[in-house]
Amino acid sequence: MDFQQAGLSRRHALKAGAFAAVASLLGSKLAFADEKTVADELKKLYGDKPFAAGKIKLDVPEIAENGLVVPINIEVESPMTDADYVKAVHVYADGNPLPGIVSYSFTPACGKASAATRMRLAQTQNIVCVAEMSSGALHMAKANVKVTIGGCGG
Repeated sequence: MDFQQAGLSRRHALKAGAFAAVASLLGSKLAFADEKTVADELKKLYGDKPFAAGKIKLDVPEIAENGLVVPINIEVESPMTDADYVKAVHVYADGNPLPGIVSYSFTPACGKASAATRMRLAQTQNIVCVAEMSSGALHMAKANVKVTIGGCGG
């Protein structure tokens, strides 16, 4: 479509498009994941395989004063040999718009199954960490992180 034939300048068309995009975002509510969403994601990856406790050290703060930069440290007990190693680690948050936070892949050459990063959390929620072993065994750890606004509770 030629904007000039329609009586619009390119600038007016861009402004109208931007306004429409902002209006649609403000008009719709942002949906958040929940425990069921995380369970559905895990079911997609692993079906009905059972999850065992243990082997995962999940280090997250109990209270995060700033949900934009929440540190997370993960360490999985494993000899990291060709016969026994951690294949993958997946981290989920059950209160974010999208539940998947990060996934790591490991090989025996890694020597140690550990990782650290920072994540964004939209609100107080559970963090779920799943470790997939080379044997097919699955381990899970959970932690709750309370996200406050400027340290004032929330």
